[in-house]
Amino acid sequence: MKRPMPFNDQVDLSSDESSSSDEDKDIGGKQSGNSLKINEPAKEMISEDAVMRRAQMYQEYMKQIPIPSHRGSVIPFTSWTGLGKSIKQLYGQPLHYLTNIRLKHWDQLRIGAEDEYRTLDTIIHPCKAETSIWLIEEVHRLTSSHHHLATLWLADPMHHAFIDPIFPQLQSSSG
Repeated sequence: MKRPMPFNDQVDLSSDESSSSDEDKDIGGKQSGNSLKINEPAKEMISEDAVMRRAQMYQEYMKQIPIPSHRGSVIPFTSWTGLGKSIKQLYGQPLHYLTNIRLKHWDQLRIGAEDEYRTLDTIIHPCKAETSIWLIEEVHRLTSSHHHLATLWLADPMHHAFIDPIFPQLQSSSG
């Protein structure tokens, strides 16, 4: 029976000791055998001005998308984000970044609640839930500041995960 090796002992895993160089073994530093720089950033940082312009363009675009005036059908749902996804598919519209964040937050609020595993459409009527989302969506589309969006986006490198890739046809205002 072999004795376990102490944690701080180093093991050379290379198959051919003569072909390994000291540079290749320098894992703790910045190089390994494939010359990968560990401390290099994966992407260049995007400037605050660029994010601010992107947020302003996004907010202006979202203001142009009209909130649907008619309701499709009753949508069964188990979670807020699930209802949001169904709404996007049914109406062919994106939901605002802030609405998507809010829906995720509402789902997180249910964790640990006594009815956590009960489907939401048995707790809240689907029509009321959908109406609530459209009301919040209208607030986000019409009144959100692009400055606030840019601040949130700069703080969250994964913000693009909550920006919907749906681009509906907008009515042109030129007559």
